[in-house]
Amino acid sequence: MKLFGFNNLTKTLSFNFYDICYAKTPQHRRDYIAYIDEEYNAQRLTDILTEVANIIGANILNIASQDYDPQGASVTMLISEEKVEAPGVEGVHDEEGEVSGPLPDAVVAHLDKSHITVHTYPESHPYQGISTFRADIDVSTCGRISPLKALNFLIGSFGPDIAVLDYRVRGFTRALDGEKLFIDHKINSIQNYIASDTRDLYQMIDINVYQENFFHTKMILKEFDLDNYLFGTGKKDLLPREKKRIKQALKKEMYEIFSGRNIANV
Repeated sequence: MKLFGFNNLTKTLSFNFYDICYAKTPQHRRDYIAYIDEEYNAQRLTDILTEVANIIGANILNIASQDYDPQGASVTMLISEEKVEAPGVEGVHDEEGEVSGPLPDAVVAHLDKSHITVHTYPESHPYQGISTFRADIDVSTCGRISPLKALNFLIGSFGPDIAVLDYRVRGFTRALDGEKLFIDHKINSIQNYIASDTRDLYQMIDINVYQENFFHTKMILKEFDLDNYLFGTGKKDLLPREKKRIKQALKKEMYEIFSGRNIANV
C-alpha cells in the first residue's frame, strides 16, 4: 500500500532480562557483582547495541555510555532509518557526503527519533545469598525498520533465566486515500518471532491486547540444574539439606520474578 508521506509508526520492543544465582558468602556476592560489571560493561553493551542496529538496518547517529559506581552500566544509541545529511561536519561522511558513522556531540540536536537503550542492575540480597542481574533494553524505531529482527540476537546475547518482553506499535501513518494505518505488519504473538530452538528451552505465557497493538510475553527456563545457579560454590560442596534449601530459595526467587508477585513462605 502506498503511503502519503513517510511511515511514522513507532515500534518499540522492550526487554527485561534476568540472571539469577546463589552466592554463599559476602565475598562470593562481591565477586558476582564484579563479574557482571565486567561481563556487561558499557563497552560490551555498546558492541551488542551496535550489532542490533546492524541487524535492523538502522544508522547510528550518536552513542552515549556510562559505567556506574559502584555497579551497573547504561548505553543510549540514537539511530535513524535513513542516512542523515550533515553538511559541514568533518570526518563522518562517506563519498556521497552522507553520514557514515556516529555523529559528534555538536549535532545531537539534529538527531532522529529512533533509539536503542540498555541499563543494567546487578544486586544481591545481604542475608539470603540470592543475587540477580537485570538488564532493561528498549529498541524503538520509527518507520519501516522493525526491532523484531533483533529479538533472537538479544536473547542469545544475554541467555536469560527469565525474560519479560513487550512489543507495542504506536501512532498511525496514512495511505494515499487518507486512511489511517495503525500497524503495517501482521503479528499475533511475540513468540512467532522467537527461534524454535529457543522456544523449546522456555516455558512461555502471553498477554496480548490486539485492539491496542500491544503484545506481552514472559519466558522462564524449563530445566533447572543447581550447578548452573551457584557462584563460587559447587553442588558437590553442599550438604543435602543445604542443597534443598538453596534450590527452594532460587526457584522461589525465579517464580516471583516470573509472576510479578511475592510468594509467601510455606
